[in-house]
Amino acid sequence: MRKGVINSLKFLAFLILGVLLLWLAFRNVEFKKLLDGLKEANYGWVMLSLLCGLMAYFSRARRWTLLITPLGYKPSFINTFYSLMAGYLANLALPRIGEITRCVALGRKEKIPVDQLIGTVVIERTIDFLSLMVIMTALIVIRERQIYEFLRASIFVPLRQKVFNTLGFTWVVWVILLTLLIISLFLLLKYRKNLRKIRFFSKLFNVGRGIINGLKTITNLRNKWEFIFHTVFIWINYALMTWVVVFAIKETSHISFGDSIFLLVIGGLAMSAPVQSGLGAFHYIISRGIAFIAGVRIEDGLIYAFLTHESQLIMVLLIGTISFFMIFRKSEKQISPGP
Repeated sequence: MRKGVINSLKFLAFLILGVLLLWLAFRNVEFKKLLDGLKEANYGWVMLSLLCGLMAYFSRARRWTLLITPLGYKPSFINTFYSLMAGYLANLALPRIGEITRCVALGRKEKIPVDQLIGTVVIERTIDFLSLMVIMTALIVIRERQIYEFLRASIFVPLRQKVFNTLGFTWVVWVILLTLLIISLFLLLKYRKNLRKIRFFSKLFNVGRGIINGLKTITNLRNKWEFIFHTVFIWINYALMTWVVVFAIKETSHISFGDSIFLLVIGGLAMSAPVQSGLGAFHYIISRGIAFIAGVRIEDGLIYAFLTHESQLIMVLLIGTISFFMIFRKSEKQISPGP
């Protein structure tokens, strides 16, 4: 009961934050021009973007299977895919809960320890983060001035004006929290033997061991080149998924593939915001980003952001719902026969 209330409050808090970011993105926007732009868009390019996104999901499922195999388990591709998409669906409710959801789903279906699966997901997310950092570093080297000007004009200056001046000495709070975290970790490690006698901490240490075992799978990969291939293939599809939508709108159709990499990076950062599926954060930063690099109106940038984000959202809702049903349904073997 209490857990349900806490999750509901979290959902509402993240939703309110997302709505606030949406308001920031869409304020001072002429909605008639926005609606007219959505009506006139070429949705064939949006469908192509969805195909690229689907290919990335398939590749992700296969890459996850490669990480799980060294643990001594061989989950089927279809169950891995269903679990992955069920996780993406769960993320629409609460940010990051999908990582746990997909581990629980696959663990239940394939009889794999959930804590070890969490370790493989940690590897996945680490690889994705490093990949994004590599792309961002390359982008900064190539377009240093452009990146700096965008961040200064669209992020740093507004953030300083609207947040820092209001909150004042926020950094002091972060220093205190970081200090408390370091002290807690020190005490946890120093008194771990005594803490193991307490059931809660014993369970916590066991989960930690399972995660470490999952992390070790990266050193035991048999198909390292296939893993690298899927990592590259996923990001190529993300780049194409980002680029092709520009052709759906006349005003943005001149944007180059190189410019779309810029949109991919800032969009990836926006999707990391603690709101459901990057709600609001994606629309704000992408609309400003595309207006900056293409010299178009904010309305046109929002049309692009809306087409990109909402089309992927609808696909996750449809495929995720089907996947959630398929992965959690009881098989005929699990259903006990009647008298």
